[in-house]
Order: sequence, then structure tokens, then C-alpha cells
Amino acid sequence: MEWLDEYEKLVIRMDTPKVVIDNAVCPTATLVQVDSARKRGVLLEAVQVLADLDLSVKKAYISSDGRWFMDVFHVTDRHGCKLTDESVISYIQQSLGTWTEPSQPSALQGLTVLELTGADRTGLISEVFAVLADMGCSVVDARAWSHRGRLACLVYLRDEDADAVRVARIESRLGPLLRGDSDTGGGVVAVPACSVAHADRRLHQLMYAARDHDCAFPTPSVSVEGWAERGYSVVTVKCADRPKLLYDVVCTLTDMDYLVFHGTIDTNCGEARQEFFIRHADGSPISSEAEMQRVSQCLQDAIERRSFEVLI
Repeated sequence: MEWLDEYEKLVIRMDTPKVVIDNAVCPTATLVQVDSARKRGVLLEAVQVLADLDLSVKKAYISSDGRWFMDVFHVTDRHGCKLTDESVISYIQQSLGTWTEPSQPSALQGLTVLELTGADRTGLISEVFAVLADMGCSVVDARAWSHRGRLACLVYLRDEDADAVRVARIESRLGPLLRGDSDTGGGVVAVPACSVAHADRRLHQLMYAARDHDCAFPTPSVSVEGWAERGYSVVTVKCADRPKLLYDVVCTLTDMDYLVFHGTIDTNCGEARQEFFIRHADGSPISSEAEMQRVSQCLQDAIERRSFEVLI
């Protein structure tokens, strides 16, 4: 029926994000505002686009109630300047203006990813790549994080170097290296590159799965408190500002199945303060002290990892 077609068009127009990029509002940063219908993961998608462009979020305001979502980001480039490159501005508008499933980058087509996890030690990465070279594997790209005695690494190989027989041999040779004398597990998993949508997020997930917080280290300030009157849990982060800080925090909350309904981010003189009002996916707040401590610890770990990030 014609009226149903018009209704569907209206829903599409309402659900399509509206993106405004303005250089006139703030004298020191570019304003990026996103308004859209609410859907799970929409905040992480927005923050991820900004992080991938190496933009710094100086201030942000997050609001989401009912079916609607609104974010305002004050961003600068890596030199602390407003955005003036029209190609960057156009990319942000196109990326944030369509919540479609990202297509696999052509550079990753025909590749297999080795996901390596295990106990870290001096020289481990060198030994891993020596084994791969000895087996005639062509490494196209790689990224590794090491934190609190644990290692997570993604190694991209060409598909022809990662057939079932060779992968089995790789696993048999690298497994003992990655496990070492540790009884906390580790090893190699080979997956198609298309299954790793975002390298940084996958590294966070691998490190989170390893629960890399068994040792006592100085940590960023992260507090989690209840706000029973409004049915929220309030997460407050205070630490030195750095690139991708907001991404690392939002990524961790998302992967732990929390929804951010409201939030504020502010940076001043190199220090960052972030506050998030969160609930479980079912709409309930955090209900136990043990869970609050777990959230706090996981966020501390996520913030610290980037300081020890190694790009290969």
C-alpha cells in the first residue's frame, strides 16, 4: 500500500543520523554533533570513527533517552588545531551519517589473522616472528599489546600461507612459546581477516578475556557508584589525557554489555575527566560492590594498555 511505503520512508529519514560539523561555535575546537535514533553500539561507532582519524576529543556531551541519541564532540587534530581538511570533514559526515555495516577494507581481503595470546617475556615477539619467517610465512601486518605480563597480538598472513596444514604447524610451534611456564593459558587461533572488524577493539577483547589485572600497579582513578534515585550507575574516570582515551573507555563498557545513557568529557591542562551514566543492557544498574570493583578494574586496565601499546 502506498501509505505504508511513505511510512517506511519516514522511518528511514528519522533513523538516519544527522551530522553537523561546525568550526564557528568554539574558538579552539571543531564541533561534531550527531543526532540519530538510538541503537546498541551507536556511541562506540561514533567514537571509533574519530579515534581512527587520530582526532582528540577535548569535550563531549552524551545524551540518550528513549529512542533518541545525541552526541556533541569538541575535537582537534593531532596538532591541537581545528579541522580544516575538507576530505577529513567529508569522511566524518559520511561515516557518521550512515550506520551501515562497514565493508571489509580491500587491503585485508585474502588475509588470515593469527590471534596470539599468552604470558609475555623479553624477546617473545622476536621469537614468534622468527618462527613465522622460518616457516616461510609472509607477514602483511601486525599489531601487539603487552600489559601486566600478558601479550595479545594480531598477525595478518596471506591466505596462501595459512592453509589448514600450515596453521596446524604454526599452532604446534607457537603454542609452547606463548604459554611458556605459565598455567594461565595462551595460544594461537587463526581466523579470516573479515572476522576482525577493528584491530584495537579485538586487542581489548583478547586482553580482557585474559583478565590481565592480577598484579598491583599504579592505576588511573576510576570510581563506580550507584544512583538509585534515577536507576543509573555512575562511572567517573580521572587520568592524564591522551589520544584514543575515550575510545578505550567506551569500547570496554560496550564489550562488558553496559549502555551509556548520558555522559560528559572534559580535558584541561593535559588532564581528562569523564563521567558516564550507565545501565545493563536489560536497563538495570549495577547491583553489587563486587561488580563495581570489576568494572573499575577493567577500565583501569583498558586505559593503561594504550600506554604500553606497541605498533609493529
